[in-house]
Amino acid sequence: MSDAAISLDTLCKVYKGGKQALTDVTLDIPRGQIFGLLGPNGAGKSTTINILAGLVTKTSGKASIWGFDIDEHPRNAKRSIGIVPQEIVFDPFFSPYEVLELYAGLYGVPKAQRRSMELLRAVYLEDKAHAYARSLSGGMKRRLLVAKALVHNPPVLVLDEPTAGVDVELRQQLWEYVRELNAGGTTVVLTTHYLEEAEQLCDRIAIINHGRVVANQPTRELLAMAQEKAVSVTVDRDVADLPQARCFEKIALKGPRELVVTYSKDKVNAGEVLAALQSAGLGIVDVSTQEADLEDVFLNLTRAPAAA
Repeated sequence: MSDAAISLDTLCKVYKGGKQALTDVTLDIPRGQIFGLLGPNGAGKSTTINILAGLVTKTSGKASIWGFDIDEHPRNAKRSIGIVPQEIVFDPFFSPYEVLELYAGLYGVPKAQRRSMELLRAVYLEDKAHAYARSLSGGMKRRLLVAKALVHNPPVLVLDEPTAGVDVELRQQLWEYVRELNAGGTTVVLTTHYLEEAEQLCDRIAIINHGRVVANQPTRELLAMAQEKAVSVTVDRDVADLPQARCFEKIALKGPRELVVTYSKDKVNAGEVLAALQSAGLGIVDVSTQEADLEDVFLNLTRAPAAA
């Protein structure tokens, strides 16, 4: 059995009409991690998830979930994964409790082993257990989708844009629950356009662009790829003309006495930047650095054109 929670081997998908959605995607998602799968719109993230869910048929390559090949052992593979879709899909004439009981039954979970009220409590819907699902707010419906994906207690949970359009409080509650699930042994795969979420939550991140994996590294290593760094410097007098130096990539005036200098950290360091400002006759009053974030790395990796 594979040690990976999800393993993709040269996975390809070509849609009718010749649209190449995935090209030789090879990726192992380690067990027990919170793993980020990022990419621009149309990069191939949803196609990958839909192949794992059994909603899209791959063109070639292999995919396995918790060691079960999706072609050779489709039932075991599907029982090993729970997927929270990006779209809010719900049953309007059932209560949340009935929805969870129904889906647990479809997965063959015996009544004595069902956790419907426990799951509703975990996603803060216990007081809505017997209300019509159509009466729930958008955020409540999204929480119900999370509970629905967990009725069969899968070892892998995929969250496809789970916080799109939800308020800050709900987002915090959801991430708290995701961390609890992960601490209990559930492998979590997250797609999101909120890159700060991925940066804070994910142990490892893969980035897909034009159907290809362009990065797959621990989050810290990925952040270290950002070469541009900025330093904000407060000087001792108003600046009329911006000083120039070879070590500056960019320089901008943020206030009468505050300069923001961007430099390439693989070529120079902050000390050289400050020395250049002092050489221009400016006295340094205060300094703060602005660390590169995941957005910088993401933009650098996804600006590349599609491969021929």
